[in-house]
Amino acid sequence: MEGDGRGVAVVTGAGSGIGTAAALALAGDGWTVTLVGRREETLAETARQGADLPGALEVAPADVTDDAAVTRLFDGVVQRHGRVDLLFNNAGTLGPRHTVDEIPVDEWRAVVDVNLTGAFLCTRAAFGIMRRQRPRGGRIINNGSLSAHTPRPQSAPYSATKHAISGLTKATALDGRAFDIACGQIDIGNAATAMTEGVLDGALQPDGGMRPEPRMDVDNVARAVVYMAGLPLDANVATMTVLATGMPYIGRG
Repeated sequence: MEGDGRGVAVVTGAGSGIGTAAALALAGDGWTVTLVGRREETLAETARQGADLPGALEVAPADVTDDAAVTRLFDGVVQRHGRVDLLFNNAGTLGPRHTVDEIPVDEWRAVVDVNLTGAFLCTRAAFGIMRRQRPRGGRIINNGSLSAHTPRPQSAPYSATKHAISGLTKATALDGRAFDIACGQIDIGNAATAMTEGVLDGALQPDGGMRPEPRMDVDNVARAVVYMAGLPLDANVATMTVLATGMPYIGRG
């Protein structure tokens, strides 16, 4: 790991929501964090918020669905810092809200590209660096969702990709054993971000009704990511679920 800090981290989707909160929390814990996202201005705002934190925050605009862009991104991190110790695969999109027969194929592919292919491309790049660097190894944390286990109505693209993330997490963890690479997943329910603002007015329920749902402070997620990231490589959180206590998720609500 670099210097006296925790190490070198890459956070995707770092310009808003969970990505911003996690990046700031990691920097607060001493990590050197590369902020990844499509919009440079939102990444710069995240970096500005963390200007006084112990760790460093670096802006690196990139499209995680672009293989060449991902390669350049990780090559740049290695050139600047010599290694990658942590990847938080957080970039994601909800996609369209339709029944499965009404989902345009291009919208399906757009969600798959960001949520699944983007996570794969970043995982592939980080894994290749982690297995060859000295000291060897590192950690990959994937942002799953409660939808990795139980879908919401009219969310086939999002739910399918999040179920697939669970498979990617397990496969990466298995492949990583031989190279001191740990991989785990955090599944989040109703963190208070722009993405979940709509649930305050009413979220579609399986019975067809619309009911408001509670949210939790996004800092709860950020602290969980910091905990997972800070474990020694001989320990791993395979899966963690962090959700608003009053959500109609467990049991019958």
